[in-house]
Amino acid sequence: MNRRIEADAARLVSVLIAKGLTLGVAESLTGGALCAELVSVPGASATLLGGVVAYATPVKATVLGVDEALLDTHGPVHSEVAAQMATGVRKAVQVAGRPADVGISTTGIAGPDSPDGQPVGTVWIGVAVGERTESQVFRFDGDRSAVREHAVRAAIGAALRMLGE
Repeated sequence: MNRRIEADAARLVSVLIAKGLTLGVAESLTGGALCAELVSVPGASATLLGGVVAYATPVKATVLGVDEALLDTHGPVHSEVAAQMATGVRKAVQVAGRPADVGISTTGIAGPDSPDGQPVGTVWIGVAVGERTESQVFRFDGDRSAVREHAVRAAIGAALRMLGE
């Protein structure tokens, strides 16, 4: 990843620690890259509880609790799927019955082809903080690697915005 992403990841970890918040990450198209970027920050263990790579669509339902009917109707690249992934990962990584305070999710199409007709580079990011959950769509240009890198950066940025930073 690039230095800008490294700096943003360090900032997110710092903000979460300063606010005393824990984090769970649910990833699809980024395949663990978001968690890896956060784990590369010294001290991340004080906030990051864990992550789930729900690459296969059924895993979004079975592990993260995304509504199966939603997935059947709209597929995995959808605003509500991103929102439910962000909410669901909080419970998936709970410790001693306490869910993570913050959940971040990524779902989208990195390419080179689109299985459902949506444009390659379409990415939904979900962030859940307390009772608030938001999802945002992005359209990134570039090859598979570039789309995934853009998605990691966008996810970190979305989390910082939800946290008021």
